[in-house]
Amino acid sequence: MKIAYKGSLQRTMIIYFLLIGFASSIIGAEFIYDVHRKELRYELMQNFSKLSDHQIKPDEAFKPIQKIAQKAVLMVVLLLVVVLILLMMFIKNITEPLQHMIEVSKLIGGGDLSHTITVTAKNELAEMGEVINKLTSDLQEIILLSKGVGTTADQFLKRVSAALGAGEISHDRMVQLRHEMKLLGSKTKLLDDIVMNFKFYGIGDRRAG
Repeated sequence: MKIAYKGSLQRTMIIYFLLIGFASSIIGAEFIYDVHRKELRYELMQNFSKLSDHQIKPDEAFKPIQKIAQKAVLMVVLLLVVVLILLMMFIKNITEPLQHMIEVSKLIGGGDLSHTITVTAKNELAEMGEVINKLTSDLQEIILLSKGVGTTADQFLKRVSAALGAGEISHDRMVQLRHEMKLLGSKTKLLDDIVMNFKFYGIGDRRAG
């Protein structure tokens, strides 16, 4: 089943990309402005005129361009810093919690239900962690209930076997066994009701998904 949604995690990703795009646009606009400004053309024409008259050296004539190149390098460094900061935020807010959920889910899938998922951010990852924690808690309750039913049934069968082995069952013993049978029946019905509330998929459903 495919679910379409728009949540805070999606908005966070969009904000990250918008910030990178905004920083890139500012740097690109600043570079274009510096290259096309009239003062630069006027200064270069004067320098070339002085260079042709041997008043200045070639390095001095191209100083305005060198300044632009240095400024461009600085702007690229600033852009890289912005990208690095956003990348660290992405790792901290998305990648690390996701990796934590994968590791804990593997432990839970291996049968260790003592672990819980902790995600401090308020986004879809936190909601998914809460769902997995709830599922783990429900599995623990079902397993404990199943274990209790199995233990009760085993003890009941042993008492019935012992009573039958004695050859004669007293009235009080019969009442006690009926009471235990009633308790066992209520536990098995509770377990059956819990199992019936689950929706299982068949082979066809799995292929369709």
